[in-house]
Amino acid sequence: MHSVRSPLLKVPGQAPTGIGGTGVITGDGLPRGRTTLLLSTLLLSIWLGCAGADAVASPGAKSTAPWSGRLLITGSSTIGPLMLEVGKRFQALHPGVRIEVQTGGSNRGIKDVTQGKADIGMVSRALTKEESGLFGFAIGRDGVCLVVHKSNPVYSLTSQQVADIYTGKITNWNKAGGRDAPIAVMNARQEYSSVRLFTRFFGIEYADIRAQMVLGDNLERVNAIEENPNGITYLSIGTAQRQAETGAPIKLLPVEGVAATQRNIRSGNFPISRPLLLVTKRPPTGMSKEFINFSLSSSVTDLITQHDFVPYLD
Repeated sequence: MHSVRSPLLKVPGQAPTGIGGTGVITGDGLPRGRTTLLLSTLLLSIWLGCAGADAVASPGAKSTAPWSGRLLITGSSTIGPLMLEVGKRFQALHPGVRIEVQTGGSNRGIKDVTQGKADIGMVSRALTKEESGLFGFAIGRDGVCLVVHKSNPVYSLTSQQVADIYTGKITNWNKAGGRDAPIAVMNARQEYSSVRLFTRFFGIEYADIRAQMVLGDNLERVNAIEENPNGITYLSIGTAQRQAETGAPIKLLPVEGVAATQRNIRSGNFPISRPLLLVTKRPPTGMSKEFINFSLSSSVTDLITQHDFVPYLD
């Protein structure tokens, strides 16, 4: 059995404890392992049937249980593409299973499981106090960092400086400790999830951003910084760190003194980050439990990384 992480699990009647390593969902639907992070702010929904097993198979391994039927997973558009790939891999091990993934936002995931319309919800944020009765399992974390050209002499910015740069109050790098050069503000299109994480943290309204360029995905933003030494943008830490390590002339800026690294994302120390959760209304059982265990296992770590998220397992 592969090791399985369940660092985010709400257990009714218990207070939050520390962050944990590995664990599996056992027969009672609760995780067992070296340590577990119990968060009272976790959401999820729907009662799931089917008696189940705890084993998690590797890609290419034969199924140990004759699972069959349909699992409906709804919610976050951030997690959706990843769950499609995880679902394909799970179906390859269990040919009788059909995984259906529908997006529509984290709130839909919570609503659907609460109302019994979906087996599992996808939520790309921490659960609120109102949602603390739900059960949440973190498959990884997402984080956003600020990026400038490697040649830029600026090595850090305060949160106020970032807000002022993006709203047009600071327009020259010499007002932020850099050279005398106009700042080329690069924004992302509004539909990208990184936008919401960025604007909420810095208290900026998207409509108030004064950008010279509005760009697409992470790699498009990296390429724009490569071509403009005076540019600034934000993107997924997973992509930024990987691009920097492979030679892209970019520099990841710290936020509130915390370095933008996958290690700090994984530990929860980096301030612009969020958990990526699978949620249920009750402790998962049967095929739902099997799928969640699989999603938490080392069998899908490569898929999590490929989607620019930070896995809990290396």
